[in-house]
Amino acid sequence: MKPPPFDYVAPSSLAEALQQLEEGGFDARPLAGGQSLIPMLNFRLARATLLIDLNGVDELSFLHVSDDGSLRIGAMTRQRAVERSEDVARAAPLLAEALGHVAHPQIRNRGTIGGSLAHADPASELPAVMLALGARFRVEGVNGDRWIPAAEFFFGPFMAALDPGELLVEIEVPALENGDGWAFEEVARRAGDYALVGVAAQVRVDGAGVCSSAALGYVNAAATASLAPSAAAILVGEAPTPERIAEAARAAATDDCEPPSDIHASEAYRRRLAEVLTRRALDRAFARAAEAHEP
Repeated sequence: MKPPPFDYVAPSSLAEALQQLEEGGFDARPLAGGQSLIPMLNFRLARATLLIDLNGVDELSFLHVSDDGSLRIGAMTRQRAVERSEDVARAAPLLAEALGHVAHPQIRNRGTIGGSLAHADPASELPAVMLALGARFRVEGVNGDRWIPAAEFFFGPFMAALDPGELLVEIEVPALENGDGWAFEEVARRAGDYALVGVAAQVRVDGAGVCSSAALGYVNAAATASLAPSAAAILVGEAPTPERIAEAARAAATDDCEPPSDIHASEAYRRRLAEVLTRRALDRAFARAAEAHEP
């Protein structure tokens, strides 16, 4: 199939891109890696009268660790560059681990971090990871910029908290702290397929071995990327014993997830996957957190 007719522009600066997005109106669409948008246009699941190609906007492609230890990623940074970055491996190892599960290397070579997040696909790994990490996003329009916490950015399938004329321009991931542990788990029918369910876990334990914080982000377990507050509440303030972890996993699958049924898996099967994967992810995350306190 072929897409509907559209106009095409290739700005060389963010200011120019924002101006064109503003003037293009509701049916103007930014083009990042194009790994999702182009197929959707071809199948006429999306419509655009104007495509604004961001690949020439070099100021949106950057990756560095700030003085405070936080990780800053430009929206047009390629997924493969983030996956291979030593800075990311040190500052946000959960992100590095999860990226290996995103589609195939060919897709990650072209796909961008910001494009995936703005697309807000509930079956995508990156939104769930950013929720677990407590990231925040900087969006910008012709009238200025603002920061949006990841927990307020995704509010429906393919729906992100971007106003008309705004672009996602930067992602900030908080600094890793002593006692942090992480893990990512997912099950897909084949390597590179969308996950039936995925779990991103980021936890922290104190010197006494008590969980001081826990965040669990879910892939394909609801209409949008989601957190598991009930499971986190069971963990925080307690030692992460196998019994406590099993209880949290059950709560996540029962109370926090609202998985769909489709041709790939039933709701019941996805709930079972959510429980099993949550337990596995928490086991590995707490083991890593404990290692951080070892001499």
